[in-house]
Amino acid sequence: MLSSAIKGVIGIGAVAGAVAFGTAVASADPPVPPPCTAAELARVMSGVTFETSNYLTEHPDVNDFFTSLKGQPKDQIGQKVQDYLNANPMTKSDLQAIRQPSVDFRNRCGVTPETP
Repeated sequence: MLSSAIKGVIGIGAVAGAVAFGTAVASADPPVPPPCTAAELARVMSGVTFETSNYLTEHPDVNDFFTSLKGQPKDQIGQKVQDYLNANPMTKSDLQAIRQPSVDFRNRCGVTPETP
């Protein structure tokens, strides 16, 4: 599946601030991390999927490669993706950055790839 092939890979950041009467106020408490809920996972993954779609649209050669994997034996896809990304380090870096919010969520919430 295409998303499984790309999985080895997405970055979204958030900036928060408090303003009182036009003056920035520093908070003594650390920011509360986003919740580890199904809704938050869906939000994160939808962002990763959206950014992946944009990237593939803007990089037709990468899109063509991942599209060409359709119908290939699953036991061969992983190695082909690894070989492609090793031969294209900028693409690998870009896709890892796009996937980073997913990695961050999984690390923060203790979710492993095997967890349903």
